[in-house]
Amino acid sequence: MHNARSELKSALRSLFTLNPQKGPRRWIATRAALSMGVPLAVMTFAGRPDLGLQAGTGAFLALFFAGAQAKERAKVLPVMAAALLTCAAIGTWLAPWPWISATVMVFVAIAGSAFAFGFRIGPPGPVFFVLMYGLASMITAEYDGARRIDPLVFLTALASGLAFAYLLALLPLLLPSQRTRPARTLRELLPGPWLGDGEGWLIARVAVVSAAGMVVSMLWIDPGRAYWTVAAGIAVIGLSTVPTHALSRGMHRTFGTLVGALLYLVIAPLGAHPWVFVLLLAGLQFVIELVVVRNYGVALVFITPLVLLIAGAAMGSTDHLTTATERLVDTAVGSALAMASGFLQRPGAAARASR
Repeated sequence: MHNARSELKSALRSLFTLNPQKGPRRWIATRAALSMGVPLAVMTFAGRPDLGLQAGTGAFLALFFAGAQAKERAKVLPVMAAALLTCAAIGTWLAPWPWISATVMVFVAIAGSAFAFGFRIGPPGPVFFVLMYGLASMITAEYDGARRIDPLVFLTALASGLAFAYLLALLPLLLPSQRTRPARTLRELLPGPWLGDGEGWLIARVAVVSAAGMVVSMLWIDPGRAYWTVAAGIAVIGLSTVPTHALSRGMHRTFGTLVGALLYLVIAPLGAHPWVFVLLLAGLQFVIELVVVRNYGVALVFITPLVLLIAGAAMGSTDHLTTATERLVDTAVGSALAMASGFLQRPGAAARASR
């Protein structure tokens, strides 16, 4: 009981604690903001903001290996881009069949986690593989027996966005000083595949949380939002094998989402103006990358309105209160499942502890 109370206090304290800054973040934040904002701005100017929004999802690529030098990103980001595009392609393919799509999403979560942990990808981990799968499925889903958005058009826009994010990541190579720096090989950047007991247990927790989140969403919440429940759970599990890590992450996710939903309700009406919408997405992406390493909960305050603005625009929804409420429910369910999974005992742990 004392340990549980101490862990709860520690998790609550972490909500108001800023971690030390780990290296300069301004260029990383700028790169992420441009990866999102430029495609959207260009296509808004061309009269097709919908395509710009789809291309802007390629900004997910900018979050992988963000702290690596440009020569290293040149080697490893094509692998990440291929993984994201593959997840999106599978999502669009299975979009017309909700139960099949949701079931395969669980396998995508497991495979994405095995890939992320087995090759030591690091932050942001496997969560964006599931998000990309779910977003692709949602955007290209059938409505009244027909697809509102052509899957091939979406995948082409996404591939263009991924390519643009990749080129932005290589910009420093224009400097001779960057081109002459020694760089790790692809094998060093992606060591493995190798899974220890801790990584294997993380994958097992991802499998349990993904399956439970999918079933709860499909039966009692909304089949179209199952991907967010599962993604929230995977994000809360995180990359740490420490059992209490999910408790802290879950509290950050829940409280950050709550405050972020309120922020969304304030700024969402501004998004009705196309160019303000562009600035909002780019600005939110910039702030997220500045603060995410300092405090996860604070980052969620800005991640939540970013995701809600994207989802609302993709679905053509103007009911901001319903959109925010749905996201809170999805996050609460996914976070609760992930936090509960942190209390599951690893097989053999009790026997090892008694020795």
